[in-house]
Amino acid sequence: MPGDVPVPITVWPVPAPRRGDTMSNAMGVRPVHNLTHPGELIVDLADGPQLARAVIAASRRSHLQAARQAGWGREPARLIVTGWPLDGLVPVEFFIRCRDALLPGGCVAVLLSHDVTAPVDVIVAAKTAGLSYLQHIVAADRPPRRGQETLLDIHTDVLIMTLSAAGNGGGR
Repeated sequence: MPGDVPVPITVWPVPAPRRGDTMSNAMGVRPVHNLTHPGELIVDLADGPQLARAVIAASRRSHLQAARQAGWGREPARLIVTGWPLDGLVPVEFFIRCRDALLPGGCVAVLLSHDVTAPVDVIVAAKTAGLSYLQHIVAADRPPRRGQETLLDIHTDVLIMTLSAAGNGGGR
């Protein structure tokens, strides 16, 4: 958006998710290892068991929830992972719930099918709710090769939003 500082873009060379799943097993490992430490709480709003497997293997804790449920537990989370779009939820209201459920410095990872225009609406809703846009990750079947032109087969965009440590959220 005009006037905003650009965010880093990272490429994750991971397989595409199977139909009906939010992520592949390899993709489930990435946010768990990159955004949390052992023992920290992760709220899993993704479709499929991939994130749960990664949480268990990495010695994290999780709340497996439906996105529409009233509460995600009383303990604030380090990470919330969700697919997009969410049926029946107003995006800004969803991100306000995320903001209020996060520890300062915690993140929301939003996974959506690759589309160059779709991330804009997600970013605007998250910012309106008081979260900051931290990083954009593109997941592609083939890794880029240094010194070679590589055509990336991007299948998923992962948008990382954060509650800054000095943020105005985290109502808990």
